[in-house]
Amino acid sequence: MDVEEDQAVESLKHLGLSEYESKVFIALQKLGIGTARDVYEIADVPRSQVYGAAESLEERGLVEVQRSKPIEYRPVDLDEARVRLEERFQSEENRAFTYLERAREQAGEADEERQDFWTVKGTDSIDARIRDLVDDVDERVVFSATETTLVGDGIREVLLDASGNGVEVYVMSEVEEVRSLFTDSEVNTVDTPERLKREDEGGRFLMVDGDTVLMSVLGTSDGARESEETAIWSKDTSFATIFIQITEGWLEEALF
Repeated sequence: MDVEEDQAVESLKHLGLSEYESKVFIALQKLGIGTARDVYEIADVPRSQVYGAAESLEERGLVEVQRSKPIEYRPVDLDEARVRLEERFQSEENRAFTYLERAREQAGEADEERQDFWTVKGTDSIDARIRDLVDDVDERVVFSATETTLVGDGIREVLLDASGNGVEVYVMSEVEEVRSLFTDSEVNTVDTPERLKREDEGGRFLMVDGDTVLMSVLGTSDGARESEETAIWSKDTSFATIFIQITEGWLEEALF
């Protein structure tokens, strides 16, 4: 089996077929119509397993069977196969998430507030968390980033949307390129005061409505920056309250 066929088998397995089912289905696509012997001769499947795999494919609606001697198998049209596999995948996904939703409800509100703070790793995950936190804003957002790569389109968009909805939005950075991302918008941009400039490798800071805080850092390894960003965040907790109280005076001085 070549590399592309190996990859096709793996993809079909991800869609719910077993390895033997995947190999038999691919073999039948090559043959058009074939017996178990025909399949065995071109597929890496034990002959004794071809029958069971073909029957399973028939049950899935992916193979038609002619009860002749010997039995012949024919795969359904590829468009039909695609639909059936997508439907099955969707059904399995729905079943899994329906159960997960019930489990979540049974656990009650597994509130993040039970913990003082949470850790998030990876820029994509931190982006998603920032967007979620800003989406819940009522009055004010303060966002800071030490470089433009930390202000992806999604972050910029959610801040602009909040500002457009009447929320006070402040973007604070000592980097002019970061502030310029919000030129000609209702977002307030502020140069970072000296006392608030970071001495580490940089990262992001977010404060929402005075009860939510997030702070990230970019790691270093042997003097070289790592690609992974790590953040801690907290909402409606003593940790968030204390952290905000410590920094709010400096922020007020910088912003107003």
